[in-house]
Amino acid sequence: MKISKPLLIIIMMLTALFSACRPVSPTVSSPQPTAPSPPPTAPATKGAGTAVAVKPGDYEETMVAGGKTRHYLLHVPPAYDGQQKMPLVIVLHGGGGNARSTAGMTGMSTKADKAGFIAVYPNGTGLISDEKLLTWNAWNCCGYALDNNVDDVGFIRELIDKLESELSVDTARIFATGISNGGMMSYRLGCELSDRIAAMAPVAGAMSITAVNPGNPVAVIIFHGTADDHVLYEGGTPRTQLDTHARVDQPVSYAVGFWVKADGCSATAAKETKGHIVKEIYRGGRNGTEVVLYTIIGGKHAWPGGKTAWLGGDVPTREISATDLMWDFFVSHPKQKS
Repeated sequence: MKISKPLLIIIMMLTALFSACRPVSPTVSSPQPTAPSPPPTAPATKGAGTAVAVKPGDYEETMVAGGKTRHYLLHVPPAYDGQQKMPLVIVLHGGGGNARSTAGMTGMSTKADKAGFIAVYPNGTGLISDEKLLTWNAWNCCGYALDNNVDDVGFIRELIDKLESELSVDTARIFATGISNGGMMSYRLGCELSDRIAAMAPVAGAMSITAVNPGNPVAVIIFHGTADDHVLYEGGTPRTQLDTHARVDQPVSYAVGFWVKADGCSATAAKETKGHIVKEIYRGGRNGTEVVLYTIIGGKHAWPGGKTAWLGGDVPTREISATDLMWDFFVSHPKQKS
């Protein structure tokens, strides 16, 4: 990597990253270790049908993928016993954010405890630390990951492999979600890991690519506000852009149309409006897939029903909970064989 300017200038530029989700303020909760048990270790034989004895709790983990040491938080719910297979939800932070802040913002671990699934919060990569100013390489965004062509798809594939070897994971129920740069990354995972991902739930993200062909149908539920200044609902150059890369995003309608066609859904949506929420459902996709769009009229760059991403950040709507709605959608859309 070439550094042609003083480190101070580089840090200032990185501080001005896209920052769709900068780290939360200290008042936002984040997962902390709840038990003195050791972190998970891989079993001697992968795929032997018996997971290692991992106790419920929160774990800070590392692994090597693509020649880089990668970090992630793992949440194992109280109902986990290593015998019954559990769904896995991958939750991706926004540009400039991190795993810990996103766990607190989304409330996904609390949902995991109630519903009975494993949640994992991977960290992207950055220049100055393993916890700050992190990004994902999501086609045209963002920051360090884009500059260095980081293989984040490869990382997530290897992470899934690792978790399947260490835990009793239901391989038909692996789901991905994320906000902003993380939402963009979830779209990329849906395209490039369609053999592993059953359903995805991008929040306030754009799918800004055309030359891609998912090999398998993937169910999709999308959340996006019409007043989002960071990733415009109608597409185009962001009105508020802190990433240093020039970027033009595709509109939400492009992502919807892409997946309706890719999944083979009906081109006509069933539409419901309640308050400031417009729900559109495209049914009849291959292998039971659907495409659902939740449009938040006047909604900004935030996780619906979640916590404000950072002090002074956009306030989420309270009319719906993205976490609750996406989980209901995930449950109804396991991976089916073609």
